[in-house]
Amino acid sequence: MGQGDPTPTQGGPMDGILAQWRRERPDIDASPMAVCGELWRASERVRAGVIANVASADLDLAGFDVLLTLRRNGREQALSPSALAKDMMLSTSAMTNRLDRLEKRGLIARRTDPDDRRGLQIMLTDEGFALIDGLVESHVATEARMLAALSQAERAMLRELLGKIGGAAD
Repeated sequence: MGQGDPTPTQGGPMDGILAQWRRERPDIDASPMAVCGELWRASERVRAGVIANVASADLDLAGFDVLLTLRRNGREQALSPSALAKDMMLSTSAMTNRLDRLEKRGLIARRTDPDDRRGLQIMLTDEGFALIDGLVESHVATEARMLAALSQAERAMLRELLGKIGGAAD
């Protein structure tokens, strides 16, 4: 292997790609391509698994995320659309369509904020609570299956490493 190239651990497709780049461009270290390629591949696998799980409840990822956020805040808790968007790291404009779809299905309710008549609060309906409370169990089980090849220590390390990438300034 060339300088800066990672030691191959599995002999997977990325090793062949790196070998091609070493042959064609020996002047560059293409190892970041392999790391990012593995990240993208893993991300797509996880995304597909989660999408398949939430599709069983006729939800998309956007609606699922809203319901999860409301559920983790507590059964009787309500959030303003802006607090919900902030909690989900979204713009408030991205939130409106999500809320409209969920309200139409009877999974959330909008109510006037008792402390501010101009404001709204969003909360789970009983139907929405029951749906997400059951779905979170299959969601966690789905993710656990996808991470089954990793030990608890490896999962913690991966989370820490990904946090470094996710929190890094460009």
